[in-house]
Parts: sequence; structure tokens; C-alpha cells
Amino acid sequence: MNNIFAIFKREFVGYFATPVAYVFIVIFLFLTGVFTFYLGSFFERNQADLQPFFNFHPWLYLFLIPAIAMRLWSEERKSGTIELLMTLPLSTAQAVIGKYLAAWAFSAVALALTFPMVLTVNYLGDPDNTVIVAGYIGSLLMAGGFLAIGSCISALTKSQVIAFVVSVVICFLFLLSGFPLVLDFFKGWAPQAIVDVIASFSFFTHFDSIKKGVIDARDMIFFTTLIAFWLYANVVTIEAKKAS
Repeated sequence: MNNIFAIFKREFVGYFATPVAYVFIVIFLFLTGVFTFYLGSFFERNQADLQPFFNFHPWLYLFLIPAIAMRLWSEERKSGTIELLMTLPLSTAQAVIGKYLAAWAFSAVALALTFPMVLTVNYLGDPDNTVIVAGYIGSLLMAGGFLAIGSCISALTKSQVIAFVVSVVICFLFLLSGFPLVLDFFKGWAPQAIVDVIASFSFFTHFDSIKKGVIDARDMIFFTTLIAFWLYANVVTIEAKKAS
């Protein structure tokens, strides 16, 4: 745990050592405001909830989270510091987990700074704050899923641009898998069991139920399993690079 914390501290502090972190947070807060109040028709709905706020999180994360993840390992490989990192008395898994948790914590900070949304909706009405808390939990889990995918892809290439583009494409596929357009395509020839499996991989399918206040064990298991799988793939990728 000490090794993981050391990597976590190094990476987390590193985010705020450059203007990139502040630019990301400002962009995230600005876009959440625009999407909620303008595209989400927050006032026109006349409902005291944050559904318009959470509805756009998958699309925000589709581009912003890969932007965080693309530098996790690509930058280390390009600068050659990954060799130095791997010579330290820590395992590859500890390095992967430490860097991932730092990026996830940074994402959590950006998400926490949206608290004025909660204050606003409580000032304007009497919302169910339990549902709002569930929405934040689901949003953070979804961000963790996007981040785990991006971290693994970042370990595959020295180019941050390539890591970003590939991560966006893969994350987009996870989003699309629950769309009626995709499911209708498979319903024409595939058994219903396969269609259900494809739908179960969609971030939308699991996030939608959580943001409505229903924290189902299946949704929690999906996100934790997804994160664990991609982090394991991340470790395997780095180990393979070391061996070669």
C-alpha cells in the first residue's frame, strides 16, 4: 500500500503542477453548465432534479476522460521515464493502480466542483437528494470505467494522440452497445440472449438505473469488473513491453 500511495501522491500532485489540470476543470465545469441549463432545458422542465445534469455525463466523459488517460503511460514511454519507474522497488500492478487512482481522484475533484448544481436545485425546489447522491456515485463509477480503458490503451503506444483516439473509439462502442439502433441490428438475426449480453455492456444501461436512484448490485459489479479487467490488461501490456 505504501508503494501505491507513493505513486498516487506523485501523480496526483503532478496534475496540479501544470495548467493542464485547471484548464480541464474549467472546461468540464463550463460544459456541464451549458449542457444542463441550455441543452438539458433545466428551467423549462419545472422539476427539481439533476437528471439534465447527469444525462450528458456519458458524452462529456467520452472525450474528457480519454484526455486525462492518454498521458498516463504514453508520456512515460515517450520520455523514457517508464524504465526508471520500473526499476523502483514496486510491482507493475502497484504502479498501474497508483497512477489509475490518481487520475480517478482528479476526476472526482472535477466532479465534486459541480456542487453548485446541487445547491441550485435545492434552492429552487425540494429534490430527492438521495437520488442526486446515487447519480454522483454512478457518474464517478462510469468515469472510472472510461479511465481504466484509456489507461490500458495509453500503455500500448508512445503517442498521446493515438491513445486518445483509440480510447474514444472503444469507449464509444461501450456507449453504443445499448442503443436501440445497435440492438435492432442484432435482433434481426441473433438470439435474444446475445442481444441481452450486448446490451449489458452499455455504460448507458447501467448508469441510467443508478442516476434514477436505483443502486443495483449488478450495475456495481459491472463497473468494478470492467475496471478490474482493463487494469489487469494494463498490467499485462506493460509486462509485455518490458519483456520485449
